[in-house]
Amino acid sequence: MDGRDWGKFLIPYEQAVEELKVKFKSMRVEMKKREEYSPIEFVTGRVKRVSSILEKAKRLSVPMEKLEEGIEDIAGIRIMCQFVADIEQMADLIRARKDMKVLYEKDYIKNYKPSGYRSYHMIVEYMVQTALGMKKILAEIQLRTLSMNFWATIEHSLSYKFRGNLPEHIRERLQSAAEASFKLDEEMSQIREEIVEAQKLFEDQSSLVSQVLNDIQQLYFYNRAKEAQQFQNRFSELWGSEDDPWRLRELSEQIGAALVLAKKENRS
Repeated sequence: MDGRDWGKFLIPYEQAVEELKVKFKSMRVEMKKREEYSPIEFVTGRVKRVSSILEKAKRLSVPMEKLEEGIEDIAGIRIMCQFVADIEQMADLIRARKDMKVLYEKDYIKNYKPSGYRSYHMIVEYMVQTALGMKKILAEIQLRTLSMNFWATIEHSLSYKFRGNLPEHIRERLQSAAEASFKLDEEMSQIREEIVEAQKLFEDQSSLVSQVLNDIQQLYFYNRAKEAQQFQNRFSELWGSEDDPWRLRELSEQIGAALVLAKKENRS
């Protein structure tokens, strides 16, 4: 064990994780606002614990003075996707970024581990601005489907409990579960277009409802209480009806027109 200050040593890694989480979450939000399909379902990140760093350094025979180059996943980001095809799309987006450099990639989906572990790993070089200047950080980005992540989380917990020496019966069940998990991913991929379309319809309707209710409140603001109440009653009638998506859009247009008129008269 060396005498380094681990708190200070990990500062740039903590900063890198927080920055990368914000960037990928912002990417998801931007794509949604642009009404593009986002391969990102959600993002998590972590800095490796000191005990885990030391264990890995010992296992890989990495000298303590070479930790920054020899341990590539001290900073770790996980990006969860809905479908296997989304992983390749996400990898392309990462490769195209100018704020990080992909050093190499490991495809554990096509070449899954004997345990059944599947994931796509990308080792990137990322620069952080610290109080002492710019610092190059290595970070690992893992791309997984939701089912891959569920399996990996369970497998990690069991490996920790048994210190990596899983009993044979648990190992066999995990391998079986991994196959079932990937089969689920394959089945969902077969109906990907229908799922994406359904989610888009749901998001569109949610946005439309928000727009309608906001515009009704705006009418109250412009002293159009009678019109606002009429539109409110009409919305209540339409909400939940089978033809509501189409008639709700028509109602939204009517409210929008009334709001434009109210604003025009208010300026006069």
